[in-house]
Amino acid sequence: MTSTGLSLSCQLLDLDLGRYQVVLNKEDADALGVHAQDRLYVRSDGEAVVAVLDTTKAVIQPGNVGVFPNVATTLDVAEGDQLELLPAKRPASVDHIRPKMAGNALEHDEIHELVEDMVSGALTDIELAAFVTSVEIHGMNLRETEKLTQSMVETGERIDFGEDVVYDKHSIGGVPGNKITLLIVPIVAAAGLKLPKTSSRAITGAAGTSDVVETFCDVHLSADEIRRITNEVGGVMAWGGAVNLAPADDIIIRVEHPLSLDPPSILLSSVMAKKQAVSADCVVIDIPMGLGSKVPDMGEAKEMARDFIALGDRLGMDVECAITYGGQPVGKKVGAALEANEAVRAMRDGIASESFTKKATAVAGILLEMGGAAPRGRGQAEARRLLDNGAAWEKFCEIVQAQGGPEPDIQEVGTHTWEIRSEEGGYVSAVDNRAIVKLARALGAPRVKGAGVELLKKRGDGVEEDEPLLRFYAESEHQLKIARQVAQGLTPIEVEGMLLERVPDVRQLEGSMHVSEPE
Repeated sequence: MTSTGLSLSCQLLDLDLGRYQVVLNKEDADALGVHAQDRLYVRSDGEAVVAVLDTTKAVIQPGNVGVFPNVATTLDVAEGDQLELLPAKRPASVDHIRPKMAGNALEHDEIHELVEDMVSGALTDIELAAFVTSVEIHGMNLRETEKLTQSMVETGERIDFGEDVVYDKHSIGGVPGNKITLLIVPIVAAAGLKLPKTSSRAITGAAGTSDVVETFCDVHLSADEIRRITNEVGGVMAWGGAVNLAPADDIIIRVEHPLSLDPPSILLSSVMAKKQAVSADCVVIDIPMGLGSKVPDMGEAKEMARDFIALGDRLGMDVECAITYGGQPVGKKVGAALEANEAVRAMRDGIASESFTKKATAVAGILLEMGGAAPRGRGQAEARRLLDNGAAWEKFCEIVQAQGGPEPDIQEVGTHTWEIRSEEGGYVSAVDNRAIVKLARALGAPRVKGAGVELLKKRGDGVEEDEPLLRFYAESEHQLKIARQVAQGLTPIEVEGMLLERVPDVRQLEGSMHVSEPE
């Protein structure tokens, strides 16, 4: 022990918390004069990180420090290595949270300091939660949102394509089965435009774009690989988590998720920071709107579109928004391999749900018009031509193989199946997006690639009594059993009878209704 710190033996803890954190025995914490949620400098061979402290009386013995993967990787330490621990001061950025809690606007340097401390791990989850909650309640003005976006970009990696014009698209999410990126990227690349698409994995959904693409090829690409492949074949479909693009976004999401928060200004910054980090010049934002999506009505969708366009203007990006129907899943398949197969059949075989191909070609068409690859008003027709003539499929194969995959083909799906059948004849009046996602996740999605659901009927379709509405796919009988149990408490597809009410001959009503005789 020194007058200012302790030298302790590293004990590796195999639990990824996604942040810098260490655990001390209560005796050692008392000797350092620190408590749970305080900060410590953790040093090894001249390298140091600021980590948040947890304490224990039993899990970690005196003389040891429990080290989680983020700290171990950053400091490159192994079991038994000696680490020096010293108390660290609370970062000044914490003082910027209270004004936001009072509804005040923050200055650029205050926002930048907050984001820097998020990325370095200097802020605790409690402090992050306070900041995110304050933004949820009070919002941020456009100037603050711009500065938050810029700070997110500046604290991460950026992919530079030089003088080349770069195109990109993003969906704000909330709709299952939205695999349109798998068509948009090859369509746009086939037209001679560059689209380096980085996407997320599913957090609460059934399959993120990266989960679907991963069934074909590697999505863990470095910034250099994204740049090289895009330059070679025109497009890429990579997992954003493998690249250090706007890392503050993932940190904020980790706090938002358990609180079910999604402040609009942080959503705007999150999306636009990742677009700016790949040097995008022209961007289309897909805003699904409808019951069960993130945006319930047209008024809110237009307001969000205006905010995206205004922020893009401040950041030097040309932004257009596509308000799309989000009241039911896109296409008929939900789940990684099922969605992958729907994309293959659309591009290779010309077989696909119209809701899928129409949405994909509509969004791709806007990008083609922005890039001069199609005249104004003719973008969707040109996108459809590139899809129908095989150019998109050929480009998709090039992209998959450039990312280390074989020639794409139909993927295996779960062999354990079960169907939900209609109890009456009529028509489908509603599809519950949230229920569809719950069922797909109960079947094992997104972790299990072959798990998911197939919508055999969608809104407006006619239904016969006992006709199947929904088919489950699972990779084990046990997982199928769990999903069937979950299904008992849900109504994923609502069926209404075609006959809503029968009004009998008035002569049979026997006074149950009054009909005035004409005078």
